[in-house]
Amino acid sequence: MLSMYPACFFKEDTDGYSVVFPDLNYLSTQGDSFEDAMEMAVECLAGYLYTSKKDGDPIPEPSKLSDINPDAIAKELDPDAPMCESFVNMVSVDVDLYAKEHFEKSVKKTLSIPAWLNTAALERGINFSQVLQDALKSQLNLK
Repeated sequence: MLSMYPACFFKEDTDGYSVVFPDLNYLSTQGDSFEDAMEMAVECLAGYLYTSKKDGDPIPEPSKLSDINPDAIAKELDPDAPMCESFVNMVSVDVDLYAKEHFEKSVKKTLSIPAWLNTAALERGINFSQVLQDALKSQLNLK
């Protein structure tokens, strides 16, 4: 499912852009060019929505593009900052697809165990990958 949120893009002195999502607690990122900033905005949005969903946190509804005033957002974030070139753009991402490609991608690992342990595990139909994942999560105090 495609998720879309308005983001404020602020031109930096270095040709880069800062990006702020007002609807998402002023979630922000930046890029060295507009293209880079847009890629970072997609990654940032995907990560925020994925983590919020996974943690069971509420996800706010996106504002209408026309309801976002980047100058007002800039002043809210830093009242003393000089005005800069800014605009609002919709950022969209398919969070499930992005997560499969970036967050949930499996990584192949090679490991060694004693032959007798391998035989005993195979006889019991043990899923080696699941056991390793469970053990790592336990060691790292993860859910």
